[in-house]
Amino acid sequence: MGWLTALGMFIVIWWVVLFTTLSLWVKPHGDVDGHFGTAGSAPEKPNLGRKMLLTTLIAFFVWLSIVALVNTGILEGWIS
Repeated sequence: MGWLTALGMFIVIWWVVLFTTLSLWVKPHGDVDGHFGTAGSAPEKPNLGRKMLLTTLIAFFVWLSIVALVNTGILEGWIS
């Protein structure tokens, strides 16, 4: 596997994991009286930094597992 393929695979995995972690620790804003332009479903504290770090860690381990499977040749019998 080339470095460009590995990088592209990491980016795709990172985005998939991000969309799964965005719903964690979400508490809706609820009462928005006096907050013009704020939806009631908007999260009170989105914790984006925490979610980005968690996303990166999970994506790295998933990516590392896939790279290890590809480079050891375990998947050769399944693909061909």
